[in-house]
Amino acid sequence: MMTFLPSAVTMLLALSVFVKAQKLPTRDEELFQMQLEDKSLFHDSSVIPDGAEIGGYLFRDNPKRYYFVVEEDNTPLAVTVTPCDAPLEWRLSLQELPEDASGEGSGDPEPLDQQKQQIINEEGTELFSYKGNDVESFVASSSSSGLYQLELISTEKDTHFKVYATTTPESDQPYPELPYDPRIDVTSLGRTTVTLAWKPSPTASLLKQPLQYCVVLNKEHNFKSLCAVEAKINADDAFMMAPKPGLDFSPFDFAHFGFTADDDSVRDRSIVTKPSTKLVRQLAAKQKVDLQRMCIGNKNIFTVSDLKPDTQYYFDVFAVNTLTNMSTAYVGTFAKTKEEAKQKNVELKDGKVTDVFVKRKGAKFLRFAPVSSHQKVAFYVHSCLDAVQIQIRRDGKLLLSQNVEGVRQFQFRGKPKAKYLLRLKGSKKSASVLKLLASTKLNKQPFPSLPQDTRIKAFDKLRTCSSVTVAWLGTQDRNKFCVYKKEVDDNYTEDQKKREQNQCMGPDTRKKSEKVICKYFHSQNIHKAVTTETIKGLLPGKSYLLDVYVIGHGGHSVKYQSKLVKTRKFC
Repeated sequence: MMTFLPSAVTMLLALSVFVKAQKLPTRDEELFQMQLEDKSLFHDSSVIPDGAEIGGYLFRDNPKRYYFVVEEDNTPLAVTVTPCDAPLEWRLSLQELPEDASGEGSGDPEPLDQQKQQIINEEGTELFSYKGNDVESFVASSSSSGLYQLELISTEKDTHFKVYATTTPESDQPYPELPYDPRIDVTSLGRTTVTLAWKPSPTASLLKQPLQYCVVLNKEHNFKSLCAVEAKINADDAFMMAPKPGLDFSPFDFAHFGFTADDDSVRDRSIVTKPSTKLVRQLAAKQKVDLQRMCIGNKNIFTVSDLKPDTQYYFDVFAVNTLTNMSTAYVGTFAKTKEEAKQKNVELKDGKVTDVFVKRKGAKFLRFAPVSSHQKVAFYVHSCLDAVQIQIRRDGKLLLSQNVEGVRQFQFRGKPKAKYLLRLKGSKKSASVLKLLASTKLNKQPFPSLPQDTRIKAFDKLRTCSSVTVAWLGTQDRNKFCVYKKEVDDNYTEDQKKREQNQCMGPDTRKKSEKVICKYFHSQNIHKAVTTETIKGLLPGKSYLLDVYVIGHGGHSVKYQSKLVKTRKFC
């Protein structure tokens, strides 16, 4: 069996004495649990315990050596190395022991030092070597007794890795087994969803070991191990949590970077500049990878949702033994989500009002192609609810981009055979409703003109138990105004009122009993374009919702902002 040693140095100095006199039971469950709880025991150790996966860290171009002892000949042996975030070069060799090493050591330091140097300088017999970023294993059904050395080096960058070694590979089976076909199938593809399926691991179905599957997706590449995924997540988190220059430390506080005041690189502090907060955030945003990891239990079919349309994603599935937390990777795949459904352009007819509905956060495209030559073209937009963003392009050139609320008119100089494309973008809060007209004849406006202020004012001093007096602004154009009232509950709120502010709902949607009066009104002096109306026949102490509609020449109406009033209870 493989012997678990307290340190590599002790092993090298007194190997034969250690094996005979101090045999630590690596398979002792209670001892192994203590070893797992005290992670510091393995953190800097050069010894690989039998039957346990250990993690380590390599600095670039700085090799690391691990050792273990196989006590008897013809012992099965398996060693697995998992690179995490960089390729590794590793070599497994069997070391020759000094011939004069014995259990009867004299205690004299000089001969022991000579033994140590002899072992360290000995190349040994190379059994296996590998270079790359795959999870690779050395497996031997019968190995010789002796001291084994595992040497690892990373020539690309600092990196994490994991090592597992065992002398009982048949009974251990720590890594979940893959099915005969370890590929991931894409069974369904949508604009924002991808459905994946894979064959179950025999570890769960045959060996009855507890198993779960973890699905990983990102936009860059496939991962060959769950260790690589964790290393990427940890690297991103470390970058995001790094001290921000000028915020968490002074740019001259070089202790954060391991420098001292004596370093040549920090003597000329006048050249140090403080990175801007904006630059730090840009670097963080660039470093952060759109990577998701989801563990889904023992299901072997899963639908990934909330993806971006027309985007390529890489998908990996890992079978994870929930007892040992050791994992095996399926063969990763990739897929590109479908494109957004192309918007059909609504054709606008010259001089005809078109009703337009835009979904919340959605968009609508409208096309206007005048059939005859024209000097000017006008677009009349009536936003019935919340503000809507409108863009107007002529033959691909942007003419206008702004938010529209209420009734607006836009005029442009005409061009022969010009084609206009309108893009309407809905509100983030709710769906949008609009009335829109495009025309090359500018003699009459389809929608009535409105003042800038469309509020209704109520006069509190003129309020009685049976009447209220209100006023509103008009324009220089002669228009027809209709007043309507509706009794509402006392607990009627401003929020309820806002939900009823569809300005495109005309008087034809109201009950005849709610109508108060219709009258024509205008004033050539815009400052005197004010009209009042006293609404009678109301009940004492009751709440009423008042609406004023202005009706244009074409019959289209626009509603002013509703006003909530209440009659006096006692007079």
